[in-house]
Amino acid sequence: MALEIGAIVEGKVSGITAFGAFVDLPEGKTGLVHISEVARNYVKDIKEHLTVGQVVKVKILTMDQGGKISLSIKKAVEPRAKAPAFSGAPAEVDFTRKSDEQFMALSFEEKMAKFKSTSDERMQDIKRNTDSKRGSYRRGNN
Repeated sequence: MALEIGAIVEGKVSGITAFGAFVDLPEGKTGLVHISEVARNYVKDIKEHLTVGQVVKVKILTMDQGGKISLSIKKAVEPRAKAPAFSGAPAEVDFTRKSDEQFMALSFEEKMAKFKSTSDERMQDIKRNTDSKRGSYRRGNN
């Protein structure tokens, strides 16, 4: 089988460096898997993912005239399943929690009163915090 860009082949790790791993390919060729092409997640230490002598599947990314072959392990494996797209539908609320049940049992007026008191408390906290940062000149020293 001739080596060509895009082909997925098996090779044996022949050397490991800080920046990647050298892989022996068919036809006596050698290619480099850059550290960024080893795994889908961040790779700090390549030795945690590969060992010399390990057989790996690689995808041939590039081949130049000088004989350099760029390889990828992460692109040779099947892609992960994609997360479902956002449907735009609202998330379902779990009304089985006790606090939600208690809140749902309140009348509209009770809910509004609770909202107003909570809002007033928050506004007072914000005002106190802001006034303390501004200094004493705002506290009646006119």
